[in-house]
Amino acid sequence: MKRLLLIAALLLGTSPLAAQTIAITGGTVALGDGSDPIVGGTVVIQSGKILGAGVGIPIPRDAQMIDARGKWVTPGIIGGFSRLGLSEVDLSADGTTDDRAPSGPFSAAIDVVPAVNPLSSTISVNRADGVTRAIVAPSTARNIFAGQGAMIDLGADHDPITAARRFQFVELGESGAATAGGSRASAHLLFRNALREAGELGRDSARISSGARQPVDNPIEGPVVRDPNESRMLGPGAQRSDDVLLTRFDAAALVPVLQGRQYLLVHVERASDILQVIALKRDFPRLKMVLVGVTEGWTVADRIAASGIPVIASAVNDLPASFEQLAATQSNIGRMRAAGVNVAIGMIDDNDSRYLFNQRQYAGNLVALGKVPGATGVSWGEALAMITSKPAEVIGLGRSLGSLGRGKQGDVVIWSGDPLEMASEAQMVWIDGVRQPLESRQTKLRDRYQSLERQALPEAYRR
Repeated sequence: MKRLLLIAALLLGTSPLAAQTIAITGGTVALGDGSDPIVGGTVVIQSGKILGAGVGIPIPRDAQMIDARGKWVTPGIIGGFSRLGLSEVDLSADGTTDDRAPSGPFSAAIDVVPAVNPLSSTISVNRADGVTRAIVAPSTARNIFAGQGAMIDLGADHDPITAARRFQFVELGESGAATAGGSRASAHLLFRNALREAGELGRDSARISSGARQPVDNPIEGPVVRDPNESRMLGPGAQRSDDVLLTRFDAAALVPVLQGRQYLLVHVERASDILQVIALKRDFPRLKMVLVGVTEGWTVADRIAASGIPVIASAVNDLPASFEQLAATQSNIGRMRAAGVNVAIGMIDDNDSRYLFNQRQYAGNLVALGKVPGATGVSWGEALAMITSKPAEVIGLGRSLGSLGRGKQGDVVIWSGDPLEMASEAQMVWIDGVRQPLESRQTKLRDRYQSLERQALPEAYRR
């Protein structure tokens, strides 16, 4: 249940909102699980969660009835990769962006949670177009590790965090090479060294907490006994060797990644980079990795599928925008999906701080590709899943988010028509069972100026 709804309502100039029992009937219901739409379906939301969705769903006697005949009902759109809520105006505008810390001492330890602004104009604009949650990641600055990202919701309140510190984000492609000194080899060496330092810190922390003095199993190096004279104490707890590159906080932040308790999102585009990451998975089997971007993934789709690593892919890259994207094709996602890769749609480096609503256009394009000779698209149900349930699944939140399954969070959107058609609009949006306002700065400006009499316009507009 969302908190602080009264405060948010006062700030927005609306009446307080609360979760109710809602029955949406008669619409075309798409569950978001990859299945085909259900004509004349029912969706019931109760206590902030989905009570049922489909045909023949019992309706509680106290439910508020909403007639959705002629409309479509889906789960809310989830931004598969973004910097939503971290930037208000532009990524380079001073004072408006918190996605990176170019002059700060920390990298992996950075947590986006304190920087997310739930009242950002970008959040209200995306909410008004049916986006209800987003995966939010920091950007890299002076290290290949950017920090810890979160899943947020786009509700009109001050409590946006769904899952804090859900993953660590690392650059290992062209951008990572530049950050690491200009070489992909250097970036991979930095990656391995960072995990070594995390393993060292995690191992010694375990030894100190348990009082153990015998050899312990290091996730990277195997059983190791270290001479205390070769270590130095950095504050209370663990000991570290002298040749460290990460701060103690950064190394500690990578311990859960190394142990498989936190997801690792890795940005790679080039096929050879993708294969290097798959090789890292063999060397560090506990890592729970997700590939991000993956423009050339179709060329090694069988290898990705065999690795079991899921993908958050940019949907319709079709231009060689960089040397690591020479094999770009709009059929990338369709071909990876056909090979058995688990794919969600994301928007890394694609106006990812603002235009998450473009994901449904991208998903619709993937469906249309199925009708283009020589191209490979996906089915309508698969396309919707790639912007609803799949983003939640790839970071381990699929049991509670992303589809209209019983017991999942009540994120529901009523659309005027097929949500993958750009002429359709979101007409009602619920997050955690709470109906959301669809106003934004843009709609307020539209309403203010579209019907003004000429004499009411500022002087500059009357010339």
